Amino acid sequence: MKKSLKWIAAASAALLTAGLLTACGSSEKAPAADKGASDKAVTLKVGATPVPHGEILTAVKEDLAKEGVNLEIVEFNDYVQPNVALNDGELDANYFQHKPYLDEFCRDRGMDLVSAAGIHLEPMSVYSSKYKDLKDLPDGAHIAIPNDPTNGGRALLVLQSAGILKLRDGAPITATPQDIAENPKNLQISELEAPQLPRSLEDTDAAVININFALQAKLDPSQAIYTESKDSPYVNIVAVRKGDENRPEIQKLVKALESQEVKDFLAEKYKGAIIPAF
Repeated sequence: MKKSLKWIAAASAALLTAGLLTACGSSEKAPAADKGASDKAVTLKVGATPVPHGEILTAVKEDLAKEGVNLEIVEFNDYVQPNVALNDGELDANYFQHKPYLDEFCRDRGMDLVSAAGIHLEPMSVYSSKYKDLKDLPDGAHIAIPNDPTNGGRALLVLQSAGILKLRDGAPITATPQDIAENPKNLQISELEAPQLPRSLEDTDAAVININFALQAKLDPSQAIYTESKDSPYVNIVAVRKGDENRPEIQKLVKALESQEVKDFLAEKYKGAIIPAF
């Protein structure tokens, strides 16, 4: 009887040990499965113009991947389609514009897009292939500016700050050539699609060009004959649909773009032509 009891006790102990080992094995495997689920990458589609926005996004792509965000950069060469695609749900965010442009665009088209963060400033500059200084522009000089309302108005404000024309009192940020009150040099102002402005330098005396299109056309910002002040309100932003500002992946994108690594990238890549706004 004692032998039987000893056998039963030994068998029970063996079963208990086996059970504990099985339980331990289960507990070790569970975190691995949970980890795999939590580390599943989320794809974030962001629209951008190639230079500098696409380049900046590419610079943070690897860091975002470590945060579980697969950044898909969709490049555009105009200022209309990135907002249309974002509004239609084809993008999660875009990064190419300043807030005055976004606000005007949304008012005109009844869209509900908002800024998630301001990232950098791209000072607008006047370029010329014929003259080294704005003061050298002859009477009747032909100057090209962007034809969209906010960038066109911004370009006119740049020319006003340079002292070569004056807008009427109360002219809005969407000012047009019709808002010019004083034009002592009788400048001829042409409005063109922003991406076409670098090419217009062959046919004009000067052009006021957004830095992204200037860089894309391999123009040297240090050779501009005039550049707007660094206290400009035209900070480039990450735009999203209203309500998406706090999505975790959007917050991770903003954090990556507002990092010291991006400050260093801007300084090294663009040599002061693009200024961080954070």
